[in-house]
Amino acid sequence: MKIKIILSLFILVLISCNQQKEEVSKINPVEYWGENPWPEIRKKRINTLLPNALKEANIDCWMVICRENNNDPLADHVGGENAGGTAAFLFYNDDNGFHSKVFSPSGESTALGELKIHDEVVPVERGKSAIEQAVTFIKAQNFSKIAINSSQSNSTADGLSYTQRQTLESFLGSDANKLVSSTEVVYNWLSIKLPEEVEILTKAAELTAQFQIEAYQQIIPGTSTDVDIAKFLKQKMAEYGVKDGWAPDQNPNVNSGPDRGHSHATDKVIMPGDVIQIDFGIKLYDRWVSDIQRFAYVLKEGETKAPKDIQFYWDSGKAGSRAALAAMKPGVKGVDVDKAQRLLMEKAKSEYVMWGTGHPVGYVAHDVGPNLGGSQASHVRPASQKKLKEGMTFAFDGFHAWKRADGTEKTISVEEMAVVTKDAARYLINPQEELILIKSR
Repeated sequence: MKIKIILSLFILVLISCNQQKEEVSKINPVEYWGENPWPEIRKKRINTLLPNALKEANIDCWMVICRENNNDPLADHVGGENAGGTAAFLFYNDDNGFHSKVFSPSGESTALGELKIHDEVVPVERGKSAIEQAVTFIKAQNFSKIAINSSQSNSTADGLSYTQRQTLESFLGSDANKLVSSTEVVYNWLSIKLPEEVEILTKAAELTAQFQIEAYQQIIPGTSTDVDIAKFLKQKMAEYGVKDGWAPDQNPNVNSGPDRGHSHATDKVIMPGDVIQIDFGIKLYDRWVSDIQRFAYVLKEGETKAPKDIQFYWDSGKAGSRAALAAMKPGVKGVDVDKAQRLLMEKAKSEYVMWGTGHPVGYVAHDVGPNLGGSQASHVRPASQKKLKEGMTFAFDGFHAWKRADGTEKTISVEEMAVVTKDAARYLINPQEELILIKSR
């Protein structure tokens, strides 16, 4: 009899496992996501956004030098991700309009030309220097300002190596004094997202929020740990064929204890009375990144709703998010968006929160663009003085922090994603309206 029971249980387990496998196999990532839209989007970004980025930065020509293995951070934005030998990419405006010209080693030039990204791809013979040929062309054009990827404030615009710069300057000779940083070019170009990119970011935000809701449904108070929930989210990522929005060890950050900042999930057991934070982001098409936080409260025995203090903290954080969104308009400085919610935090008697209200998000979690912070800092970062523009995308928080009974702090940071429109800003997805309540089992 015992053997029959054991066999029956074993069969049930096998059936359950097979059902789970079938459920996972229903999602075919290749079919679900379709063909990667990046090649066409990249081409459109170069031809529609880059000309204006050069004009706004008052730059005649921008040079990006690409090479194999240790490549420039912007290589795949300009089409140089497959560079073998050194290649020089030039982008410039003249009386006839905008142009892109590449001096590429002959081994890669044919394939690069077939991509039809650039107006012209000039093959460079073996033993010849692409940089030298690009400089010969630059001198003939008599450009006044030539932007290169050397920057003290933007790591994305700082890809030119020391030896590459030495080589470039040696060929330029006295014209080397025309070299300037590409910081503003890169800022103006990357900070704006095309409508089709906003659609992709919206899909990423939808999945990110959906996965978090599903993760909260897995919690068994007194049994589940923060790392258990993080593992569930990793499984969802694998099912859907998406990658981490940032460092895998810290994504997702599931935290049912006091503030830990950017960190990994721990083995802390989730208990009744805990406020849980999930900070989570995914990457679609190995390119576009989301950054969303969702919050929950674990009901104690006999509770049917959150205690008044916890509900107040939630409502205060949500109000801060709404105030920040209302302040996000073209022409408004990032620091002023931060200030809009700090005023509410003061009225609600929130503890001081060190983090800024928000940051650009798109190609990375902390992307190029205005920083939404600094209104209570001793000094304001230059990025916070930048003005918002239509097409910029942000991840931003509504804050409220309080002291826990043990003296540690906990912060509710209602993190959402938004895009700046012509006259205002809008959430990419419906924001979290209510604190998620988890029943004790």
